[in-house]
Amino acid sequence: MRLGSLRRLGAPVALAAAGAVALSGCVASERGDEGSGGDGGKDTFVFGASAEPATLDPAFASDGESFRVARQIFEGLVGVAPGTADPEPLLAESWDISEDGLEYTFQLVEGVTFHDGTDFDAEAVCANFDRWHGWTGLASHENLSYYYKAVFGGTGDDSKYDSCEATDAATAVVTLNTPVPEMIAALSLPALSMQSPTALEEFGADDVQGTEDAPQLTEYGKEHPVGTGPYKFVEWKSGESVTLEANEDYRDEIADVKRIIFTTIADGTARRQALEAGDIDGYDLVAPADVDALDEAGFTLHNRPAFNILYLGMNQNAEPLDDPLVRQAIAHAVDKEGLAEATLPEGTEVATQFIPSTVMGYSEDVATYDYDPETAMDLLAEAGAEDLEIEFNYPTEVSRPYMPDPAAIFEAISADLEEVGITVTATAEPWSPTYIDTIQGSEKHGLHLLGWTGDYNDTYNFIGTFFGTESLEWGFDDAEVFEAIDDARNAPVEEQEAAYQHANEVLMDFLPGLPIASPVPTLVVAPDVIDYPISPVQDEVYHSITFE
Repeated sequence: MRLGSLRRLGAPVALAAAGAVALSGCVASERGDEGSGGDGGKDTFVFGASAEPATLDPAFASDGESFRVARQIFEGLVGVAPGTADPEPLLAESWDISEDGLEYTFQLVEGVTFHDGTDFDAEAVCANFDRWHGWTGLASHENLSYYYKAVFGGTGDDSKYDSCEATDAATAVVTLNTPVPEMIAALSLPALSMQSPTALEEFGADDVQGTEDAPQLTEYGKEHPVGTGPYKFVEWKSGESVTLEANEDYRDEIADVKRIIFTTIADGTARRQALEAGDIDGYDLVAPADVDALDEAGFTLHNRPAFNILYLGMNQNAEPLDDPLVRQAIAHAVDKEGLAEATLPEGTEVATQFIPSTVMGYSEDVATYDYDPETAMDLLAEAGAEDLEIEFNYPTEVSRPYMPDPAAIFEAISADLEEVGITVTATAEPWSPTYIDTIQGSEKHGLHLLGWTGDYNDTYNFIGTFFGTESLEWGFDDAEVFEAIDDARNAPVEEQEAAYQHANEVLMDFLPGLPIASPVPTLVVAPDVIDYPISPVQDEVYHSITFE
């Protein structure tokens, strides 16, 4: 899940910076407006989000907090099977794919309407595809249209999308000019949800103003998001909260939650205090140090399956990280098992490659680099780099599912590197607004901590995102690596697993960086919250939640 654009699109909206006391007071006030709906008279679910959504138009979003809200309002042609990362029908009840992989025929669920009362039909499907394909100017910049461009290669003439035809009200035929093997899985992304064409046009959804570095929210993206999901937009109080209410026309049952409030609490300690005070019903990214205390206090902790990767990046534009011997030495110097035990949640899986072990293409035959300080020092000597000094970038003021405490991880790795004679120059930057720009938008970094949470169950979503082409983050150009990944992406289905295994073996021979671990992300809810829909890709829609 990409996170770098959060600051840019969210720039016009003041982010919450208040402390626990002020935020608790705000949420408590919201609580006073609750109506009665459930058996216990409670019908409002208050979630403590770590940041505001960047936008309420998910087509222009790529961050987790925007997607968390979008999943309540919008639905895609394809959904995710509960508790898994696997695609399943949602607004499309079925689909057929032509043998050449260029034509997708979607049979749509009938009788569905958008929140504005307009019909969801094949014309609406084509309008959404044509919207994405037709973006120009600022709307087509990667900062906004990241996911569409990542899946379909670009907008306009650069896109792998060709056309869409509504052959009848319940049948949409999407034609590509180049196969997109992961298209069905990718259509489960909130960024590719179906939106009301009427509302998009009425409220100027594509009329993006501002600059590439600071695009401004449209009227649609601030106040008028319209989907087919179980909840409708009510209001967005900038810097405070987003409120949704149940869609009374939704085709499936909505259990106890008739109203949702996403309140912004940036600080993890403040989120815990708000939960303990009863001001919120749950929050994400629980700090490992808080798990036992919350459990003992009776709160319900949910550990999502680890569908992520934490890694130590090595920018090969920064000498001597372009030397394979130096990269191998660093890999042998890091005690990954010790790091995971000391700094990551219980249940964390130490990584040998850049995908979790549950993802297709995981190989048992990749080159591994066991913790071996003596070998590390020998390799440094062979490379003529015994007195190596190197920059080490890490983020502050953030916790991510794959990186709950960046400073602790940095300190553990730094100590290991010092042990083999590598002196690190620490470069700490706040996650927002500068860290991601430094790592992914410039060459000015060396070793760095970062990671990735998978969006859907597809190997390319991991290694293709990292290493599918040249990038400023990794700073290398290796045809063998790029070709191995591209060959796997486009291999026949029956050959794809072996092709991705080969790609992972090529990658770990090349060793662009060091995969460290797949940590278990922990979410916590109040004791009276039942049936929270845990998902490895955070496809968690609240209409199934019940209160005790």
